[in-house]
Amino acid sequence: MLSQMRVFLVSGLTRLPGCVTFTSNSKAAARVTPARCRHHQHRTFSSECVGVKVLYDGRCPICVTEIQFLRFLQRNRPGKVHFVDIALPGYDEEKHKDVSYQMAMEEMHVIDEKDEVHRGIPAFAVMYSAVGLGWLGSLMMWSPVRPFMDKSYAAFARNRLKWTGRGEECAGGRCEKKTREK
Repeated sequence: MLSQMRVFLVSGLTRLPGCVTFTSNSKAAARVTPARCRHHQHRTFSSECVGVKVLYDGRCPICVTEIQFLRFLQRNRPGKVHFVDIALPGYDEEKHKDVSYQMAMEEMHVIDEKDEVHRGIPAFAVMYSAVGLGWLGSLMMWSPVRPFMDKSYAAFARNRLKWTGRGEECAGGRCEKKTREK
């Protein structure tokens, strides 16, 4: 027991005794051992990006506020989470597992270190785990809570543009900033 505790502390996994991993084709969460946790971080000696990629709408005030908070949380782990603003003109879906702008606008998409795409609530769970909020991701995926989270997020995603005052500027398929005519 004492040796297990020492291994646990030495490994730096002091947040939670277990992590949760999610598969893209399953709504279920699976527990993995602490030795594989550390937010599923894989380190390589190459310059290749191996972190979690969060695709977000940089023109959505609610989304930007959350991304700023997540950036703050990961400030001591540079390179762990890469925030990709899909609203920028240079967004390239081919670099992001063929997640198109339209797909990313419909619901949250996160690409994990294994290059698996997660959508909706599982995307949030992966994202939160990557910035040190694994407990929140686990809570969102917990079977008694998950149906409520799915329905709540679906309502938000469906109405996000209208609620943030962007319905008209996004009517043409791609959101364009309104310009004031004089």
